[in-house]
Parts: sequence; C-alpha cells; structure tokens
Amino acid sequence: MPTTFEIVTRCPCAPEALFDASLSIDAHVDSMAASSERAVAGVVRGSIGLGETVTWRARHLGIWFRMTVQVTALDRPRRFVDEQVSGPFGSFVHEHEFTDDAGATRMTDTITVASPMLGHLAERLVLVPSLRRLIRQRNAHLAALVRRAA
Repeated sequence: MPTTFEIVTRCPCAPEALFDASLSIDAHVDSMAASSERAVAGVVRGSIGLGETVTWRARHLGIWFRMTVQVTALDRPRRFVDEQVSGPFGSFVHEHEFTDDAGATRMTDTITVASPMLGHLAERLVLVPSLRRLIRQRNAHLAALVRRAA
C-alpha cells in the first residue's frame, strides 16, 4: 500500500527561478553530496525536460541504489512530475508544485512511495522519514542556490 506525504518549502524568489533549479541535474547532485548521489545515465547534466529520464546511483541507509525516473508532466513554472520507471520501489511518484505566495514561492513536494520489500509499517517508520529528510535537505539547498543567484 503506497504512502503519500508532503513537504512545503517557502523561498523569497520568483516561481520560475525555483522551478528551473528543481529541474537542474547539477543542483540535485550538489544537494545530495552526502549520499554520493550522481546521475549515471539519461540526462546527466543541465536541465531535464518532459519525457526525459535520468538514472541516479546513490547510497541511502547504507545501501547502494539505482533508480531511473522520467519527467511525465511539465507545466513551467507551475508543476512537474517525475516517476520511477525502474528502481528499488514498488512505485515512486514525485509531484512538484510552485505557487506565488505573497511575493515568494511556495514549493510543495508531494511524494507517493511504495516499497515491495519493506511493507507499509516499515515505509512509515523508516522509508518516509528518510525521504522527508532528503527532500528537506534538497529543498534547503535549492532555496539557498536561488537566493545566491538573485
């Protein structure tokens, strides 16, 4: 049974700036340096676009993973969705939404994930807290990157 959760990040910038940073493979790699995450196939540098894929290789929770995701929806600068096409999860869908919020941008990440091996209890106790931490870390990095560029 999949688990869905949201992370909301507010950044004093234009939605376009945060949207574009969120599609940057290079910014993502920089934000995940602690897990040695890197793009190894598909779009490995620059920005990813609609219909394109990237394969990530990273170590999370002490285990090496490979996951290929595809951008399945893109409406600049409001929303895009990336979905796992192969990898460790039973399913993984990450929706990114960007809205103007009183002169700043409200970025809402909605993640739906299912693990074929761990089960629902382990998803909620181990997987979701780990993903929450990673997404918050990534978003803090992106917000700082966009603020520095402004």
